[in-house]
Amino acid sequence: METQRQKKISSLIQKEVAELISADLRRGGAKNLLISVTQARVSPDLSLCKIYLSVFPSEGAGEHLGLIQNNAPRIKHDLSRVLKNHLRKIPELAFFLDDSLDYIDSVDDSMKNPDNPIKG
Repeated sequence: METQRQKKISSLIQKEVAELISADLRRGGAKNLLISVTQARVSPDLSLCKIYLSVFPSEGAGEHLGLIQNNAPRIKHDLSRVLKNHLRKIPELAFFLDDSLDYIDSVDDSMKNPDNPIKG
């Protein structure tokens, strides 16, 4: 169970990382790409933050996730500049792909067409 402090830090990191990623996408000129931060979870000792991303369109999501994972130190540095008045130490960032939307689509498709099994 998350403590109140973990919840506050998680929501703060989620909001700021989403803004940093969207600013990078605008600067990079990715017009047909949408990356959303669906969830952030901070460990009880506040040393690690798992960030779950949803990528639309989902084709090439692994490639985009790899780019973000490679840029995790820079994202952490930018995050530390934004949150310097809120947190003394910024947790390590670990990025994961949130494929729940793809799973929902496959469940929806299987309900419409019972011959197709659920993928996932």
